Amino acid sequence: MKNKIFPLTFMWLLWVCLLPALVFSQQKVKEKDLAPRFQEFLKLTKYIILEREEDVFMQLTSDRDRDIFIEAFWRQRDPTPGTPDNEYKIEHIRRFNYANRILKRGAVRPGWMTDMGRIYIILGEPTSKEYFETSMGIYPVQVWYYYGDSSRGLPTHFAIVFFKRSGAGEFRLYDHVSDGPTALLVEGKQMDPVDFEAMYEKIRELAPTLSLVSHSMIPGDIPFHYQPEPINNIYMANVFDAPKKDVNPSYATHFLDLIGVVSSDYMTNYVESDSQVELLRDPILGIDFLHFSIVPQSVSIDYYEPNDQYFCNFTLSASIRIDDDNIVFQYTKEFPFYFAPDELQRIQENGIAIEDSFPIVNGQYKFIVLLQNSVGKEFCHLEKDISIPPKTGLPHIAGLLLGYKTQSFERNLHIPYKLLDRKLIVDPGNTFGHGDQITVFVNLTNVSRELWDKGEVHFEIQGQKLNNPQQKSFKMKLLNNPFKEVMIMEYTFPALDLTPDYYEMTASLYDETGAKFDSRTQQLIISPEAAVAHPISHSKAFSLANSFYYFYALAKQYEKIKDWENAEIHYARAYQSNPNFKPGLKDYANYLFIVKKYEQILELVDDIKNDENLSFEFFLLQGKALMGMERYQEAIQSFQKGNEIYDSDTGLLNSLGLCYYRIGEFQNALDVFTASLKLNSGQQEIKDLVSEIQKK
Repeated sequence: MKNKIFPLTFMWLLWVCLLPALVFSQQKVKEKDLAPRFQEFLKLTKYIILEREEDVFMQLTSDRDRDIFIEAFWRQRDPTPGTPDNEYKIEHIRRFNYANRILKRGAVRPGWMTDMGRIYIILGEPTSKEYFETSMGIYPVQVWYYYGDSSRGLPTHFAIVFFKRSGAGEFRLYDHVSDGPTALLVEGKQMDPVDFEAMYEKIRELAPTLSLVSHSMIPGDIPFHYQPEPINNIYMANVFDAPKKDVNPSYATHFLDLIGVVSSDYMTNYVESDSQVELLRDPILGIDFLHFSIVPQSVSIDYYEPNDQYFCNFTLSASIRIDDDNIVFQYTKEFPFYFAPDELQRIQENGIAIEDSFPIVNGQYKFIVLLQNSVGKEFCHLEKDISIPPKTGLPHIAGLLLGYKTQSFERNLHIPYKLLDRKLIVDPGNTFGHGDQITVFVNLTNVSRELWDKGEVHFEIQGQKLNNPQQKSFKMKLLNNPFKEVMIMEYTFPALDLTPDYYEMTASLYDETGAKFDSRTQQLIISPEAAVAHPISHSKAFSLANSFYYFYALAKQYEKIKDWENAEIHYARAYQSNPNFKPGLKDYANYLFIVKKYEQILELVDDIKNDENLSFEFFLLQGKALMGMERYQEAIQSFQKGNEIYDSDTGLLNSLGLCYYRIGEFQNALDVFTASLKLNSGQQEIKDLVSEIQKK
């Protein structure tokens, strides 16, 4: 576990750093309207591109995005991403060109579009071929033999049969069921259409080895009553699906969503990840935090020779939003990670979990995390719908967490997955070896004295296998822990108590009458292995002495969702915790200006009127309050004094100009607005106001 105290000078940036808006689905372009090279790409990848990949590609709106997507497409299929060559791409292009050059013979279509071309592009060169193009009584036939991968639903050894229908045209793919063996025989139409044994015998008489594959794709596998079975169609469907088996289309979805958010040099390097998101109420501060962990499935690592250290450098951007255009909260953090050479193997085998947490208000949100590693220019993406329930005052289980060990820390530090002085070390996959100890954290809130005295938490663990699933249950009395309104209950048991299986754990809170208040459920996996690789957790600690940052963050969230009462409560609490924090003071005053509490602004800034370091802020905020109260002459005096301290603030200049405008001093207003536009010429509202003044 790596921890660092997060410097105050950077903490405020955490709350205000902007994450650009996501770009979502566009109207699809037509293939004929694409540039020729992109039409060629679609032809080249016809048999290997996933439906979702093609859907995303056709929604892209610029050639640059299409070029980047194509690079990402091939990179997803590169068997050796650390080498200069992409062997998959090279081989696929070779097969495509071979099909066009050789397999177009006798066909009116390009070679890649023929049945032979399709099979060759998908499966490559057959291990052997048989030709029946001059056999008496048999239409021209070719049989291609392959060895198959059973993990892809293919037989160990199988044959693909091509034939010329009625002896003419190009070689077509033979379908054992719909074509049937009679399609291979010149006199097939004269035979009994349901006498499959006779068909078999006739083919064996004319071409013995062809009869072994005329009724089944598996050579020599003669079906019951010689009748071709639909299993052949399943095998063929698996052949067509084979090149798509190992590709996860999520990179394509993220490509579409993150155009403009992730720089182009990262876009081709999407990495799958595991993640966990949990809501917990902090027992010291009494506020809800969203804790999360994201584990890239692969991590690029570099070496820093002067310090003999390996490193990777993560940038995490997180946001919660009501919809695509309504961002409630967002921030960015840096997570550099350095380690000694003797830790390299462990890091590579176990992976790295980037953990973080932030305070959150009630509501329904889309939670989005973008994690970028500058080493290798790769990124992960997490998107999850979350529901933060309102505080009702009723007892409930705020969170149920599972981990494989705990660590102790000082209580005055906030760390992801830490409650009081104990941090739970989690694995987002909740997978445990039978040599692990499983620790359970239950986070209870609104605990009354009566509930504490008689209440219990009941645990039920249920195996998921069909036959004789294992069950385990246990209880914990609340009374066995010190009384607190927000309680943390901890229980540890050996994973060896459970046989290898998938499990569901449910924790339920009961009162003294046996009535259930609430329950929470977690999934877990017990591996048959004694030990499993758990990712190395990497997070940052934050001193609770600076908890006013958290209250400002909550205040701004409440402001975003227009919960004015709670916004004001948290602004006041944050300000009282640290009245000298300039950015927070300005946010608090600006909030009061929005809700038109101008007298309260004057009271607020009165505390800083003698602070020379905050003189500009004092006159600016005082002037805005007076302007809101329509005391324009007094506001002008405050703005002028502020402008003497710093004359390049467009907000102050615009407020000053508006005051002049309101009292009819149009020339003064025009002069001030002109000065503001020199600083920022893109202020359309000010330009419109200037035009209106000039007409006067």
